[in-house]
Amino acid sequence: MECKIEVNKKRCNCSYDPCPRKGICCECVAYHKSQDQLPACFFPDDIEKTYDRSIQRFLSLHQNKR
Repeated sequence: MECKIEVNKKRCNCSYDPCPRKGICCECVAYHKSQDQLPACFFPDDIEKTYDRSIQRFLSLHQNKR
């Protein structure tokens, strides 16, 4: 399967500009998994900019919606 890096970059809300994985979703997911985190695209922009991409933060966002 061909990676569509440029298409992915247009959808990517990661605010960490020097990220070498931007647009390469499989590498991004693998990296954040190794850090017990989720990628930026799992978070609203205002939360993503805090760089708290922890699983706990993700769950707290969704527990508040119940």
